[in-house]
Amino acid sequence: MDWILYAMLALAGVIVAVSAMLQRRRRWVEAGMSLTKTLAACRALLALIGHFQQHRGMSSALLAGDRGFAARLEAKAREIDGLLPALRDVARAESDRVHPCLTPNALSLFQFHWGQLREQLNGLSVEHSIAQHSQLIDQLLQWLAALGESRVELLLDDSAARGQVRNYASRLPALTECLGQARALGTSVAARHGCSAVARVRLMFLVARAESLLSQANEVGRRSPRADQAALAVQEMARVIRTRMLLSSGINVAAQEYFGIATTAVDSVFAWIDECGGELMQAGNGRADVRAATQLQRV
Repeated sequence: MDWILYAMLALAGVIVAVSAMLQRRRRWVEAGMSLTKTLAACRALLALIGHFQQHRGMSSALLAGDRGFAARLEAKAREIDGLLPALRDVARAESDRVHPCLTPNALSLFQFHWGQLREQLNGLSVEHSIAQHSQLIDQLLQWLAALGESRVELLLDDSAARGQVRNYASRLPALTECLGQARALGTSVAARHGCSAVARVRLMFLVARAESLLSQANEVGRRSPRADQAALAVQEMARVIRTRMLLSSGINVAAQEYFGIATTAVDSVFAWIDECGGELMQAGNGRADVRAATQLQRV
């Protein structure tokens, strides 16, 4: 009868090993799903950041006297309203965590401030419009950086991927914001055909900051065609600002032309960010496959 006992013990060992493997596999699947959901939340924030930056630039041109942006501005506001509901599920999911990156109350307050800005926009100066838009964008950037650091980095749990996560959720979004502020300010300068001393100093600072962030981002990981395209577009925008936008009067760059040059630079950085997000998803899937294969070999 001893063989029956040994067989039962062996069977129990196999059951325990298989159960442990299935439990680990389930955790890996859940981690992969969590990474997918987290990156989707990041993409929703990035889309809003981009639209708010465009709305800010159009508002600057309109308030500086270029009525050609009026119709596009209203359409852009409707696009923003259509994107905001995507964050509600993110906020609800985050509110169940001990340290949430985003809460429903914070999102409601954000929407309230956005509604106020829309109502008061026509009575604002260019400077106040830029400031209020920038405050909203800064909040979106903070939520994005928190998701990157507290969620994506932990899900990947890989020091090699940390720099790429920082590019995706912090450095490159901050670069788009530097360029976005330079687009808004420069568009108002072009519409007025002159650059004040304050605007000149601000534009020069934004260009220098953008170039610094670009250099930091390029130091992480491999270079890619999208990274190279972004670098060229940022350099072209910086060249236009330094050579054509800093005069106190007689600026001959049309607001629409400058807005287009700046938008090309901003969009190229967003394309680079999107590429980084795809690489992070691949890294997460690759790690799950490796761990699953290793566990099967052990069993």
